[in-house]
Amino acid sequence: MRVGVPREIKVHEYRVGLTPEAVREYAAAGHEVLVETGAGAGISAPDAAYEAAGAKIVASAAEVFARAELVVKVKEPQPSEWAQLREGQILFTYLHLAPDPKQTEGLLKSGVTAVAYETVTDKAGGLPLLAPMSEVAGRLAIEAAGRCLQRHAGGRGVLIGGVPGVPPARIAIIGGGVVGTHAARMAAGLGADVVILDRSLPRLRQLDEHFGGRARTRFSTLHAIEEEILAADVVIGAVLIPGAAAPRLVSRAQLSRMKRGAVLVDVAIDQGGCFETSRATTHADPTFEVDGVIHYCVANMPGAVPLTSSYALNNATLPFGLALAARGLDAIRSDPHLAAGLNIHRGRITNAQVAESLRQSYEPAQTALAA
Repeated sequence: MRVGVPREIKVHEYRVGLTPEAVREYAAAGHEVLVETGAGAGISAPDAAYEAAGAKIVASAAEVFARAELVVKVKEPQPSEWAQLREGQILFTYLHLAPDPKQTEGLLKSGVTAVAYETVTDKAGGLPLLAPMSEVAGRLAIEAAGRCLQRHAGGRGVLIGGVPGVPPARIAIIGGGVVGTHAARMAAGLGADVVILDRSLPRLRQLDEHFGGRARTRFSTLHAIEEEILAADVVIGAVLIPGAAAPRLVSRAQLSRMKRGAVLVDVAIDQGGCFETSRATTHADPTFEVDGVIHYCVANMPGAVPLTSSYALNNATLPFGLALAARGLDAIRSDPHLAAGLNIHRGRITNAQVAESLRQSYEPAQTALAA
């Protein structure tokens, strides 16, 4: 199969769909790989490294989209990109369609087969292609919160770990999944006063055992969330419903009662965000203020550390991508985990959560693939 890797064009997105090492795996399997010139610049991988791995360097994204049968990206296609997709082509990337009706419409009109990293599953019921970026985002969330807490950035002027004789920052993490766990690890490691809220008692038991007292756990109710956010210096939104829009768990009315200069980091912003006041921001302009509370809502947080992120992502996506390159649609038909990743196929939405969030019709993946 002919595999294409365009340069990412989302604002301050420096990751790349395939690293040179991943290209070598595709080439060794007999696939032709087209890489747009400069696609690896963000990870300091020159065109020559891709050529040495077996890729052909092409001059433009237009050539990649026109010639590739499988397009491998990182972030969701931008308007200029979805206009170049076509029926019979497979797109393999993050999509996050639930809060994005315009992208969904563009992909439906294109006729492309779109497999979303964030809804591919594994035998354990996990999300193996979302997990590595969730790990990165969770850790970055605490770094971002630390910067935003500084007074010159509009924050309360609190050091996350405190110092002897002065209490550390109080950090409330809503959601005990991969993002929340890694955020808690970073925050607890810095000495913060950390609480993790989640609605799964088995998960809370796991977290309690894992942290051994270095972070508190609390069952997530409306009362518990309100109590913790009002006491917090930092709130991390880390709630995920696979494929669906994130639930809004903190209202504007609650926000108005928080400490002035407190910080919200909404890691769920890719799925619409879990705070009523959230709106997506970029690395170029990452924060805004509502009622004296600083919001950090960057929709591609791992793009800030592209070297780490690209390799972590490629480690996870490689076997699935190679399967798609080898067998095309048959790989999706025969693998329920890849089928779970199929969000759009030839003008039909094939993910129930996406369809429900967008209030559109839905066709099961296997039914759509059989048509």
